Amino acid sequence: MNAATDRGRALLFLPKSPLTQELDRIDATLSTERVFALDQARQLFREDLVMPLLRTSLLMSEPAGTLESLDELFALANAMEEEAAKRYSALAEEMRRQNKDALAEVFANLAAAEREHVDSVARWSQSRRGKAPDPALVRWEAPETFDAETAREIETSRLTTPYRALAMAVRNEERAFAFWSYVAAYSRDLEIKQAAEAMAREELGHISTLRKERRRAYHKEHEQTERRGRDDSAVMQIDARALELRLAAQLADLERGLAGAAAVRTRELVEETMQMSEKAEGIGKFPVSLEQRDAETISEALADGYLESAESAGDQTQVVLLQELAEGAIARLAWLRSLTVA
Repeated sequence: MNAATDRGRALLFLPKSPLTQELDRIDATLSTERVFALDQARQLFREDLVMPLLRTSLLMSEPAGTLESLDELFALANAMEEEAAKRYSALAEEMRRQNKDALAEVFANLAAAEREHVDSVARWSQSRRGKAPDPALVRWEAPETFDAETAREIETSRLTTPYRALAMAVRNEERAFAFWSYVAAYSRDLEIKQAAEAMAREELGHISTLRKERRRAYHKEHEQTERRGRDDSAVMQIDARALELRLAAQLADLERGLAGAAAVRTRELVEETMQMSEKAEGIGKFPVSLEQRDAETISEALADGYLESAESAGDQTQVVLLQELAEGAIARLAWLRSLTVA
């Protein structure tokens, strides 16, 4: 085991994978109680409401095929974990390139944790089949469990925090859990069912660990925000309306440097932003320094602010308003980012 793996496990508090022990227990005994428990779990996964939920809200698409052997299951599990490790490593490198050291550390730790998962699958395959997973046995592409869209957003966002990065990781693990639950529910081979159920339980353990880390990051960020607020309470008094008006002025300046359809769309955004400012009075608290930032940064701060306010709003009418503002802010941000890419 390499130093990066040790470091990732230590920082993310990931225990050694129980997969090998779990499958050893399955090999050692298939008691009546154990079979009953597995049958109950499979019956739960087959409930009409549960599986459609897994398919639609977690899985981006249904599996393209079925697993015919344990060797194929090990090969696919190994490929999925290796792909996750590779993508987290790429994000860590990108964050280092952008001098975002805190985020680079989060993604480096996630990559190390995924490499530990790769090692777990390899040990499991060795103990069950006497050989390492064979990549050649991957016959079809697994459903996407890595949130590539959010990863791209993190790469370009100026406001991404460790909390948001860990929230993406939680979602990725939830999708992996949904995938293995799906395999367990629809496989006709008892051995594959049991192995897939063990993988699903393993993913639940990863989710639990990452949720704890996400909560720590959340509290740390909010403690820092509260501390800044106490130290400089006066500057934390501008609302979303003030930012919307500042953004409208920046968009008007931007329009003068554009031509054609881009200029027309920018002019429309100026009008939409002025309308949003009328609805945004008294919403949120933002540092006054945001007014000096560029249009994209302000747009992102407003989108996040509306979403956060919607989550805590108690009045349904206010929730609807905030969701409407959030949708407009997100669409506006996407358009501004398309200008940057172009």
